Order: sequence, then structure tokens, then C-alpha cells
Amino acid sequence: MSENRHMAFICSKGNLDMAYPALIMGWAALGNGVDVTLFFTFWGLDLINKHRVDHLEIAPVGITSMKTGMMGFPINIGIPQIAGVLPGMTAVATTLMKKKMEELEVPPVREMLQMLHDAGAKIYGCKMTVDMMRLTKEDFLDVVDGVVTASEFIDLTEGAQIIFI
Repeated sequence: MSENRHMAFICSKGNLDMAYPALIMGWAALGNGVDVTLFFTFWGLDLINKHRVDHLEIAPVGITSMKTGMMGFPINIGIPQIAGVLPGMTAVATTLMKKKMEELEVPPVREMLQMLHDAGAKIYGCKMTVDMMRLTKEDFLDVVDGVVTASEFIDLTEGAQIIFI
């Protein structure tokens, strides 16, 4: 095992807005010389699924800051959950989020995963979830180092700071 500091991110959500926290923090950690492991489970598998990664969305339902105009979204009705159920609101929120990310020159999720992998991050899928969802290694991006059990992940990240997203 490496003598370096080690951070491990457990990614359990497949929404566009939940993809970036681990990817950005992982990139920052690598830049600081920290070893990084990413473990994708449940809906987080969408982030490494080659059929889903380019189609991630952000659902405005339940995002309380949407009511104050976050991301330039002019909803000031005080109850964003109501606006979120309107047809097309997920597409609108997703488009606005992607536009803001492009303006900030933040790479798309697929590209960011490739950057992380190329810089040395280890990327794994959760075996139980993969089996439950009837997925195979072929469903995942080439950057995925393997599909491992929770026990194997624990062994791989011994001594790491664990961050659950």
C-alpha cells in the first residue's frame, strides 16, 4: 500500500449535479498528490455506464435553491417542488446546468472520468449493484478498473478518508 494520503469517494447518485462533487474533489486531491479511489454504487453507476453517462440530468424537484434563482433560473415562487413537476422542467434545469458548466470550462462527466483515470485515480463499480441491475463490465466506460465487492473496496481503501456522496 502507498505511503501517500488516500481519499476514497463513494458515488451513489446518478444525477448530473451529484456527479461533480466527487469528480472535482478527486481531481483536486490528485493535484495535491493524494491517492484517489472512486467507487460507484446504486444510481451512481450511471456515471460510469457508457449508455447513461452522456444523458445525466438534474431534476429540480427538491432543490430548494431553485426558488431563489440559482444558475440564473428565475423561479421565485417559493415552492420549487411544484415547478419541478411541470413537464419539461428537468430538461430546462439540465440544459441550464450544462450551460453553466461549459461557461466555467468544466469538462463533461465522461471527459472528467478519463482525466481522473489518466492521472492515476482508481475507478470501481459495486459488484452487488452491478449484479442487481444485471449489468456487465461491457456496460462501463473503459476507465473502470474493475467491479469489486464492498469487502474488496474496504481492503483497497484501508486507511483512506472515505467520502460518501
